[in-house]
Amino acid sequence: MAAVPALAQDAAPAPDATAPANVAEGDIIVTARRREERLVDVPIAVTSFSGAQLERSGAADITDLAQTVPNVTLEPSRGTNSTLSAFIRGVGQQDPVSGFEQGVGIYLDDVYLNRPQAAVLDIYDVERIEVLRGPQGTLYGRNTIGGAVKYVTKSLPDEFALKARATYGTFNQLDGVLTASAPINDIVRVGGSVARLTRDGFGENITTGKDNYDKDIWAARGTLEMGGSGQPVLIRVTGDYTRDRSNPRGGHRLIAGSAPGSEILPDVFDSAGGIDDPKQDIEAWGLAMNIKVDLTDALAFKSISAWRKDHSATPIDFDASPTVDLDVPAFYDNEQLSQEFQLAYDKGPLQALVGFYWLNASADTYFDSRTYTTLPALLPMLTGHTEADVDTKTWAVFGDVTYEITDQFSLSVGGRYTWDKREADIVKQTFFRGGGERFGNPGILYSTDTNFSGSAVYKKFTPRASLSFKPNRDHNIYASYSQGFKGGGFDPRGVGKNAPTANPSGIPSDAEVAAYLSFKPETVNSYEIGYKGNLFNGALYVAAAAFRMDYKDIQIPGSVACTVSGVPTFCGVVSNAGKARLQGLELETTAQLGRDLATSGDKLSLSASMGYIDAKFLKYETFIAGKTVDVADYRHIQNTPKWTASGTLSYDLPVGEGDLMFGTTVSYRSKVHQFEYPNPYLDQKGYALWDASLVYSAPGGRWTLGVYGKNILDKEYITSGYSYIKQDAVTGAVIPDANGNPIPTLGTQGTLTGFYGNPRQVFVTGTVKF
Repeated sequence: MAAVPALAQDAAPAPDATAPANVAEGDIIVTARRREERLVDVPIAVTSFSGAQLERSGAADITDLAQTVPNVTLEPSRGTNSTLSAFIRGVGQQDPVSGFEQGVGIYLDDVYLNRPQAAVLDIYDVERIEVLRGPQGTLYGRNTIGGAVKYVTKSLPDEFALKARATYGTFNQLDGVLTASAPINDIVRVGGSVARLTRDGFGENITTGKDNYDKDIWAARGTLEMGGSGQPVLIRVTGDYTRDRSNPRGGHRLIAGSAPGSEILPDVFDSAGGIDDPKQDIEAWGLAMNIKVDLTDALAFKSISAWRKDHSATPIDFDASPTVDLDVPAFYDNEQLSQEFQLAYDKGPLQALVGFYWLNASADTYFDSRTYTTLPALLPMLTGHTEADVDTKTWAVFGDVTYEITDQFSLSVGGRYTWDKREADIVKQTFFRGGGERFGNPGILYSTDTNFSGSAVYKKFTPRASLSFKPNRDHNIYASYSQGFKGGGFDPRGVGKNAPTANPSGIPSDAEVAAYLSFKPETVNSYEIGYKGNLFNGALYVAAAAFRMDYKDIQIPGSVACTVSGVPTFCGVVSNAGKARLQGLELETTAQLGRDLATSGDKLSLSASMGYIDAKFLKYETFIAGKTVDVADYRHIQNTPKWTASGTLSYDLPVGEGDLMFGTTVSYRSKVHQFEYPNPYLDQKGYALWDASLVYSAPGGRWTLGVYGKNILDKEYITSGYSYIKQDAVTGAVIPDANGNPIPTLGTQGTLTGFYGNPRQVFVTGTVKF
């Protein structure tokens, strides 16, 4: 079944479960406000998944969470298994190139992951995962304008522990995870995990002969802990490593071309893209040190120091045909160094947190765009080349205070001041008979189309406030206001020579190029009212929220077909479209439907969620035919279905001294627009997925054995794609040719390709603990 929040009064949990037996859902401890508190007390829409529940549901990585969390989209980004596209409540980002910032913050043990590459975190050795919806700018900072996902790994136990997990399934899925830890003495503990995750492809690239949608990942984590266990100081040093050598994911052509191999293939998981260099390889490293010092009973100091680095080499075939036409070999190189200090106070009616955050990061993108052209035979192949190095320096100071006015009323106020500097060096050139040097076939320079160096500084104060009324400890009615901020930047794919200019020479000035390539920050003002409650002695948990978000200066990155120095290619086009209104409702519940139904000790449980969002552009200005036109009525908020829903039914049955759990989940997502323009080929109609699982747990969780089915009805659904077809500039309607087919705007074979969600998978997983 799909990942579900930890159920109220979990039956027969593993010893390391986040939600112990007989603890109501609302009593689960979370750290959404950077301090430990009960879920029911937090005036934020947050969903928490315990490690035990994630394991029992068969969740593979964080994208599985989107099936059961309302108004959330988490997906691998087109050509890889590891790059993340994340949207919460209509806010996000699906373009992975440097220069564009995420709209949803991803945190690994409180360390912010600055780039989407290698952010599809596989689920192993996890304590819990929290999904926070709505702007989190005060406590989490820039680029959490839509929300945040917190991945929290397990602390080390005080005694020796060894755990092994193995999985085998369809498509020759073979996974193994080994976790071990041991105390060195009363103060020091060490531990680590190694994971090997493999799978054959769901389809085949018929041109290269390689598996398509396969998986080939090595991952490891190591931890050193000193102190804790009643000591006033806890030092936790962690390191992680991931190597993803899966084949590139090739798209499925949705229109037929004229060249051999460019037809529409019968299997949506098959592709025919011909590019195979560089060899796909994604590698990520990270080191972090978390220090917590209890200065007094009421005052605690915390330091979070981190370094992260990742490298991605990937070949992207936009048109998914064997023709060398819009073939894009690419390198992404990211590095970040961050430091955060926190000082927390908790005594009596007052809880307070103040802090400082600093980040120094670089994001380098290096890619070619290879295409054949109709220019004279002397230039049979021209290559557009882009190098974009974008550096970020940012610091912030923040504070948050909660005061219990009475036993029932509490007020929280906070704010964050952010200083954000972006520096960009962008070179865009055209070569013939070759391309960028790093790809091993340096070309002859034909033209330089962008040669830009510039910087910009953005400053923003983002406040938040909430008022909670708790009639008793099991109920919380709250109202909140928060503001989110995402920094501006420079479009790495923009063509400087195409910048509008007033110069009689027709050559734009440096200032005109800078204005053309740059885009402003975007902001969200969010208003929310909600209720959380434990009812019937914890047998029923309900969380409901209504929200409205006023979204301004929305950054719309994209690329369109264009001609540069006579060469057909794609050009970056970024606009701060205007503003949008995002408003909706969310409901989450877990309920114990019955006990002792068929036999003593059995239990029937339900976990359900529903999300509704009315996402609408109020203003979307674009330049058409020499004038500015507002096309808001014809544009859509991307990757944001109006309706999301899920329901999980679980039945726990005592078998001997162990426990047998049957679970089944149905999840639904209504129509999804992949881009702001409507596209009947790529926009996915509403669909439902059905998962199920049967898991036996031995006494004390010493071993488990489970059978899992994902997407049991084998539903085909599009998650992303590429589109370069002729559409009406105002309405976005596809303009067909005389035969009713879309007219390509880029590529001799046309570019309209789709990527699909996973097909039906069945697998068996066993775990054993020592």
